[in-house]
Amino acid sequence: MKQFYIVCDISLCQNCSSCKMACEDEHVDNEWPPYTNAQPKYEHGWMNLLYKERGQYYRNDSVCLPVPCQHCSDAPCIKANHSCINRLEEGIVLIDIDKAKSNKSLVDSCPYGAIFWNEEADIAQKCTMCAHILVGGCWEGYNMPRCVHSCPTKALEFHHIEPAEMEKKIIDESLECYKPEFSGGKANVYYKNLYRYEKLFIAGGILIDGECAEGVIVTLVGSNQTFMQKTNFFGDFKFDGLYPGIYTISINGETVKTVKIDESENVGNIIF
Repeated sequence: MKQFYIVCDISLCQNCSSCKMACEDEHVDNEWPPYTNAQPKYEHGWMNLLYKERGQYYRNDSVCLPVPCQHCSDAPCIKANHSCINRLEEGIVLIDIDKAKSNKSLVDSCPYGAIFWNEEADIAQKCTMCAHILVGGCWEGYNMPRCVHSCPTKALEFHHIEPAEMEKKIIDESLECYKPEFSGGKANVYYKNLYRYEKLFIAGGILIDGECAEGVIVTLVGSNQTFMQKTNFFGDFKFDGLYPGIYTISINGETVKTVKIDESENVGNIIF
């Protein structure tokens, strides 16, 4: 049976908050039974935006990670509260708005922090992937969650496909789960270029006779791996997707620098 999936390309997200605002526009003060009660105006983040800066000026970058409910295949919240949280055949995890009444412990059952407490309605709530649209047909001809529809950079994609087709997409596009140790390694929200949030980089520049040196071969060795690239027009290099550890930088076969990183590092200009 076809399932619903959201794919987020981290490299395209600009932290514009359009997805978050669209979610709130759809759910704040709007009841969508039997899928959810209205979302409160404040204190809920059904689309939570995590922001991180990496490196140091002027070789630095920033990244935003949109984190809704991951709609896990092996959901921890269902294991803890199987009587009032269920997963539809289409892959959407939903809180039962009748059975979940007054059960505040549901909030702590999600390791992603994706479940929130609505004091006024006396119920736990979270992202429903706009089930009222996808399953309930509340919007005629509308075929995607509001967050995806509102993303101006197309960082968010929506797919209604067979699991086997999704498995192929995961392999072909190197998609990953966020914190797979929480979801059991399978979810219905996947990420592309997740390394930009979870891993580190080493960047620097090469100057020869005071000029930016283009096309210089730079080799990085560390964590049982070897990486190689040529400097760009500005003499810069950047090795991304690294784990914490000790790395050795070589220029045209000559070791010039050893650096230990536990965060992304701008090693500055290396002068010849």
